[in-house]
Amino acid sequence: MPDVLSAPLVVEFPFTRSLGPVQSAFLTGLRERTVLGVRADDGTVLVPPVEYDPVTANELGDLVEVAPTGTVTTWAWNPSPRRDQPLDTPFAWVLVRLDGAGTALLHVLDAPGPDAVRTGMRVRIRWAANRTGAITDIACFEPYEGEPGPSEPAPHTGEFTDPVTGIVAPARLDYVHTPGRAQSAYIKALEERRTVGERCPSCRKVYVPPRGACPTCGVATAEQVEVGPRGTVTTFCIVNIKAKNLDIEVPYVYAHIALDGADLALHGRIAGIPYDQVRMGLRVEPVWSEGARHVDHYRPTGEPDADYDTYKELV
Repeated sequence: MPDVLSAPLVVEFPFTRSLGPVQSAFLTGLRERTVLGVRADDGTVLVPPVEYDPVTANELGDLVEVAPTGTVTTWAWNPSPRRDQPLDTPFAWVLVRLDGAGTALLHVLDAPGPDAVRTGMRVRIRWAANRTGAITDIACFEPYEGEPGPSEPAPHTGEFTDPVTGIVAPARLDYVHTPGRAQSAYIKALEERRTVGERCPSCRKVYVPPRGACPTCGVATAEQVEVGPRGTVTTFCIVNIKAKNLDIEVPYVYAHIALDGADLALHGRIAGIPYDQVRMGLRVEPVWSEGARHVDHYRPTGEPDADYDTYKELV
């Protein structure tokens, strides 16, 4: 059995979204040190506010202002803050029901240690010095021993000068990927500029990249089969947006390629041909990266296009 590989991986992208009137008012309010909630059909004040009632699905818009003080309803201690978390010292994740609200808001509590945190403790918002209209305008919560805020929230129009209409939320996932026996063998074969799949002992289909089991029959696969290196474009898309840190000029073509002998199409970039001449049925071959263990792109072989009937099951 080959050694199983593992490597750290990062998936990261910016998520951009526009805001409706409720979310716009909530985030703009944070910029102005005002916490807004919305009243649901049953009278419950929801903080953070949502645009539709979670029970009736009716659109909501009855905004109210709640207090910046509240009560911890539950918590968990974080001894080792990670990159871009709200505090760089150990803190507690807390759910806080603000005075006047009927639901709890997730944020962080600045506390000296877990012994200083308890369910039912009173806290208040510590506002960020520089506020832009984001949940991070609440820098954190801190312990509070003063008077509670009003239990009945005050009506609010939700109107502010220069409202926030959109946000960019960065998403990032750091993890260690272990591809397993089948994919480890696949990756190691690529070092030798070979592409291998595995054949299902039941349906006899060859899957590339191999998964260790047949997705159709559900049985384990072990028989290795070398496929390609040539293949057929089954379908494709034209990419017009340049990816960050990717040194490829747009537009370019990304395609599903059925390698000869495989029963599953894999992904690959098509180059060596104008993007508007790429087509279904185009016969292609791999171009390997110098010193790397993967195919850089696929280029036309010059062969006649494959007949549609030969690859229609792989589209």
